[in-house]
Amino acid sequence: MSTMKLTLLTDFYELTMMQGYFKTGRNPKVVFDAFYRSNPDDGGYAVCAGLEQVIDYVKRLTFDPEDIDYLRSTGTFDEDFLDYLRTFRFTGDIWAIPEGTVVFPKEPLVKVIAPIMEAQLMETAILNIINHQSLIATKAARVCYAAQGGGVMEFGLRRAQGPDAGTYGARAAMIGGCIGTSNVLTGQLFHVPVLGTHAHSWIMSFPSEYEAFCTYARQYPDNCTLLVDTYDTLHSGVPNAIRTFRTMQEEGIRLKKFGIRLDSGDLAYMSKKARAMLDEAGFRDATITASSDLDEYLIQSLMAQRAAINSWGVGTNLITSKDTPAFGGVYKLAAIEDESGCLIPKIKLSDNTAKITNPGNKKIYRVYDSQFHKIRADLICLEEEEFHEDQDLILFDPMETWKKTKLKAGTYELRELLVPVFRDGESVYESPSVMEIRDVCTREKESLWDESKRFVNPHEMYVDLSDRLYRIRAELLEEMSMKQLQEMS
Repeated sequence: MSTMKLTLLTDFYELTMMQGYFKTGRNPKVVFDAFYRSNPDDGGYAVCAGLEQVIDYVKRLTFDPEDIDYLRSTGTFDEDFLDYLRTFRFTGDIWAIPEGTVVFPKEPLVKVIAPIMEAQLMETAILNIINHQSLIATKAARVCYAAQGGGVMEFGLRRAQGPDAGTYGARAAMIGGCIGTSNVLTGQLFHVPVLGTHAHSWIMSFPSEYEAFCTYARQYPDNCTLLVDTYDTLHSGVPNAIRTFRTMQEEGIRLKKFGIRLDSGDLAYMSKKARAMLDEAGFRDATITASSDLDEYLIQSLMAQRAAINSWGVGTNLITSKDTPAFGGVYKLAAIEDESGCLIPKIKLSDNTAKITNPGNKKIYRVYDSQFHKIRADLICLEEEEFHEDQDLILFDPMETWKKTKLKAGTYELRELLVPVFRDGESVYESPSVMEIRDVCTREKESLWDESKRFVNPHEMYVDLSDRLYRIRAELLEEMSMKQLQEMS
């Protein structure tokens, strides 16, 4: 997977459109925005991820002889177009929001400025990569928030939708806040911690539970977590774990990190009982890890019940984002160059107001409260617009324009979100390591107000338009509406 070239990871119609542009001689420079319309799980934010893989995809975006032969075999493409593909390479610019950043609906996560044949081809792969990893990173951020500082381990590989989803999903989960993954390939590829204990089969393969525990403890004294629910958690598993810990003491084997894992039953009740038993035996340092189909809602409930759990193993519901299995990102044309070289804003209409796009070549300012350094709003504006912290800033809701906020100079801070990734086809961005991105994400989540982090009816972060962008959008809507009336008459 790490060396797979993804040129043909595209929808067939991207290539048929490319040939159409090629045959008609149309290849103007355009602007495409990749964005999403609503937060996963009805949450208050998302976490963007996958940019490193997008960069790798673009660097490898060429057509090999095998690719050309396959496209010829479809019977759809002419030889002159296939000859063009032999020397194809990306020549444009890409801007993106760095991985680990918290993001909100409607704002471009990736902006592609390139000839339309190049920009069109990239649509499917960019969405595939960004949608998947942003979905899992967002889910992981929610799970880690519910855990309130307790370490969350990702171990959903066996339930993921294939090797890619398991491996890159684990990468995204690390970005979202997990402390480690069970996926060894992810550990190798991205230099992140790999974690794990043992299965029920380990216990069952020995003559007794106690013997299985002792054998494991002797082999792994630096990280000895014993799975205690194979037979009877409170009457066999926990007592045998305590017996094992004592045996190690008697043998002079120091257990550096040790504890138990609960994988079934009433986790709140079991953890409290187990904690009392461990403490009474003198093993107050023993950790209690819980697994068993956990998600953020169940973890939050267990925390509310004062469950004695300080470590969490989350699998299926995290790696698949089971309750919201798709991110819903889209890739829309925002501007097209005219004969004079000017980028002309374009807009997509829809009966669904939420699907109407924002036109033009845009950038994003993040607006922070100076006192608390929390996010007040995001402001989408045209690329050439400049805003300054020493001036008053008026924000307004682009849907309900009478809702306005005036931020006085000196009370807010600005940060541009989009950074250059490619210029003239050459990569100009060095991706941080996954653990560095995880640190970025931790700081980003701290910039959210608590009201935006809650799971039920979270506060909606404002994503506003500049006055100039709003007017262009309104003018285009009016222009399109008048054209429709003229055609109807």
